[in-house]
Amino acid sequence: MPVADKPRTYWSRNLRIIGILLAIWFFVTFVFGYFAGELNFSFFGWPFSFWVASQGALIVYCLIIWYYASYMSKLDKEYGVAEDD
Repeated sequence: MPVADKPRTYWSRNLRIIGILLAIWFFVTFVFGYFAGELNFSFFGWPFSFWVASQGALIVYCLIIWYYASYMSKLDKEYGVAEDD
């Protein structure tokens, strides 16, 4: 790969993972959260829709952040722009 193409490839891979993770974020926040109201059974004394909205979404958000950080760490090392060489 020519040297001039490395930054373009790096950013295209970065933007692709950002797009995928934003799509997951959108689905969890708006689509899954919208349909969670129909889950009308009790879960530890609270409606299950409450748990989905307050706990499940936060877990997914933390997983998204963790995955993006680990993915970008590997990508940075692959393209030689890692901060901790």
